[in-house]
Amino acid sequence: QERQNIIRYWLENLRAKQGESLHNIHFLEGQPIIPELAARGVIQQVFPLHEQRILKRLMKSWVQAVCEAQPLDEICDYFGVKIAMYFAWLGFYTSAMVYPAVFGSILYTFTESDQTSQDICCVVFAIFNVVWSTLFLEEWKRRGAEFAYKWGTLDTPAESIEEPRPQFRGTKRISPVTSAEEFYYPPWKRRLFQCLVSLPVCLACLSCVFLLMLGCFQLQ
Repeated sequence: QERQNIIRYWLENLRAKQGESLHNIHFLEGQPIIPELAARGVIQQVFPLHEQRILKRLMKSWVQAVCEAQPLDEICDYFGVKIAMYFAWLGFYTSAMVYPAVFGSILYTFTESDQTSQDICCVVFAIFNVVWSTLFLEEWKRRGAEFAYKWGTLDTPAESIEEPRPQFRGTKRISPVTSAEEFYYPPWKRRLFQCLVSLPVCLACLSCVFLLMLGCFQLQ
């Protein structure tokens, strides 16, 4: 994933020169080209191609394997940390579900038919689930931190290298900080939109919900 992130970072940081344009889209000097083209619909999607050799190997060691541990390191090397972490959590969750399944089956087997016995078993099973869920979450925190440290992503969030949102629109101005040309959206316009559009719509929706609630009470 690190290699893919580096290549994607290079692509998304191809910056326009002064006066450069493409498909009637005029770029600012230093503006990233790929995110702007994606925001305008010129580019639909950017993604890496598959390697059939590695896919076949994963098909044998992962998809077609039965009752074997998942090759999480190979999954991480090919699909990236996020996908590997998801399947690591899925495997851990599936394994952890064995305990409440076995305990619940035993309770169901030995529970008598009277209401008191069933109520006691429900309370016992609820207490067991509370304890099990707590232990499950704590154990996964440790396991997830172990995988994150192993795969080198413990303190390196992917969002730290992302460019600003390309859909942002505003007026061109010279930045008082960097002295570079940038898009600027005045804060008073944002507050005006919130006061004249967002707030009235929210109040109208709340009023409708309140009136519907009163109507339901009247019908009852």
